[in-house]
Amino acid sequence: MSDTDCLLIDPMETEDDALIRALTGRDRRLLDLLIEQYQHRLYRYLLCLLRNRETAADIFQETWLRVLERGHQYKPRFRFEAWLFTIARNLVLDLLRRRKTILNIEDLTDSEDNLAMSDLAANDGPSPLDSLANLEEGERVTDALSRLPALIREALLLRYQEDLTLEEIARVVAAPLPTVKSRIYRGLEALRSQLEKEPL
Repeated sequence: MSDTDCLLIDPMETEDDALIRALTGRDRRLLDLLIEQYQHRLYRYLLCLLRNRETAADIFQETWLRVLERGHQYKPRFRFEAWLFTIARNLVLDLLRRRKTILNIEDLTDSEDNLAMSDLAANDGPSPLDSLANLEEGERVTDALSRLPALIREALLLRYQEDLTLEEIARVVAAPLPTVKSRIYRGLEALRSQLEKEPL
């Protein structure tokens, strides 16, 4: 049973309907449930983009405020997490524009506080990306990931760590589906190449 099941009043109401009703009504109880369910994933995604804990924490808070303010805009064409990551990514882009020194996510290649990619490991159980890399390989994979351009790293993490579909990723990153496929393909090829150059 999912967390939103407890919001169902009408037995004929779907989970999506309950989510829309609760978001439209600014149901604080629902927000608490959603934060509990998605907090680790959202914070991990923001760390992937920003590579700075303090800034990621600020955007994390702002994202949930936007969810509460704009809940009426949610449409269940995609899963809730795709909408959530889209809001978070837009807030990151707004921040970068305000800073003016970094104009887009592609410029986010270096860490502001030397955050290790291993800090992005899942806090809420294994993900598909975790399954790809056993403990022996994990460090090598995360190190190789950290060397990839931000847009490619983001696409790989959304696909293999957050388990979003290609269509959901395209929505989150506001890019055409072929672009998303290309980023993932290039990222996997780059990872393979780096790992082959550095055998155990």
